[in-house]
Amino acid sequence: MVEPGEIHALLGENGAGKSTLMNVLYGLLQPDEGEIVVNGEPKRFRSPGDAIDAGIGMVHQHFMLVPVFTVTENIMLGAERTRGGLLNRGSARERVLAVSRQYGLPVDPDATIEDLPVGVQQRVEIIKALVRNVDLLILDEPTAVLTPQETEELLAVMRTLKADGKSIVFITHKLKEVKAIADRITVVRRGRTVGTATPDASEDSLAAQMVGRAVKLRVDKEAAQPGDPILSVAGLTVLDERGQVAVDGIDLEVRAGEVLGIAGVQGNGQTELIEAIMGLRPIQGGEITLHEGRSGTGRPAGGRRGRGPASQSLVGRRTSEILHAGVGYIPEDRSVDGLVMEFSVAENLVLDRYDEPRYASGIALSPNAINEAAKARITEFDVRTPSHLAPVSTLSGGNQQKVIVAREMSSPLKLLIAAQPTRGVDVGSTEFIHARVVRERDQGTGVLLVSSELDEVVALADRIAVMYRGKVLATLPADAPREQIGLLMAGITDGAAPETSGSEAGPETSGSEAGREEDES
Repeated sequence: MVEPGEIHALLGENGAGKSTLMNVLYGLLQPDEGEIVVNGEPKRFRSPGDAIDAGIGMVHQHFMLVPVFTVTENIMLGAERTRGGLLNRGSARERVLAVSRQYGLPVDPDATIEDLPVGVQQRVEIIKALVRNVDLLILDEPTAVLTPQETEELLAVMRTLKADGKSIVFITHKLKEVKAIADRITVVRRGRTVGTATPDASEDSLAAQMVGRAVKLRVDKEAAQPGDPILSVAGLTVLDERGQVAVDGIDLEVRAGEVLGIAGVQGNGQTELIEAIMGLRPIQGGEITLHEGRSGTGRPAGGRRGRGPASQSLVGRRTSEILHAGVGYIPEDRSVDGLVMEFSVAENLVLDRYDEPRYASGIALSPNAINEAAKARITEFDVRTPSHLAPVSTLSGGNQQKVIVAREMSSPLKLLIAAQPTRGVDVGSTEFIHARVVRERDQGTGVLLVSSELDEVVALADRIAVMYRGKVLATLPADAPREQIGLLMAGITDGAAPETSGSEAGPETSGSEAGREEDES
């Protein structure tokens, strides 16, 4: 039950049934039994139009926007107003501006969707629901793709909506956000309601209800035993899509048996740095070198998918060659760079190694070997899927992420690059992925971690490099004060005492000298 003017959180693991339940409420799916009651009247919604007519709107985790249309055109879709037989764009534009001002959702009504950052696209989705005068707004995993700053902005918008009498169902698995915003909490596990709670409940108790067991919200790890360098980045310069400098002469070094975390507000060159290392983006200058390396225990670092020289330049290499040189890659955007949505779970688990002898003979694949390997990985990594033959598009976002993690961590590695490894993943899966990252480190693999979640960087990293406007301002030890890290993330170097050993940039690289102003959040 959701009360008027209430923010009701629906909390659960990936695949627990949260989105399915809300898709029934929004008319996208039909229930097998039970009933929906709105304002005391039983309802049956056969389409989203029926739900909207009843005052229910929904913002989906994967936005339902047409990229080449403007904001106004997207908001008009399905509710077009005409004047003299023509679309009345002027009226729609004024309505967008009015709702934008009323609820503190600034957006340019004439901007094209594909040119907008993710956080602004989400505002468009919310405005699209509000212009239809809904009383209940369903937000499905709304913070899964947002930066911390965008998340805070969204929570402020939710408070404004609540103050205006709107009701909100907030679907999430992020405990801190639930405690910060919810009036009541319903916990769902494997399709069933397992309990209700109030925001003053502890994170540990909420996590236990979600997963059905006690969950460690802190990362257990021993001190690192770093060895020789595995990855060296020297003087790297990379441009973004607009031709502006995104990575500005960066020096980095990742050692065998350590996690180097990259901290920074998203949009400060982290994406371009990782894509350049993986051969997905050309570089303007500098060098990227993958070394053989030895861990702190004296063993060769990790393992290798293929044979190659002890040290090799990755500049100009194809992504497939880099992967076969012993690099694992968890991409920032799983749906674009990590998975082929139309392929099965089994096929996605061998995307970057289908040509290995164990999976193929000449040009012919070995389906039995691929399927048996998939079943083993599904079990080992607890991927919730009806079958290894199911299209990966049918899985929840968190289980799609676990498919990628299973693929990349199932072979010996020299270097693991993990970009936003737990984005959109619940607490149980986050615990599992963190443990696997630490396990890779302890086996001698060098790990380069990029995350917009500072908590994740601090929990996993043995050293922390802070990026701001395309530069590394400093590299800090893992126990550096969070206040110091936060100041550096904002480009403030005064009073900082960064570590300057190795090849990393020191404090003299100030934010005021950066080569560009990033307009993405």
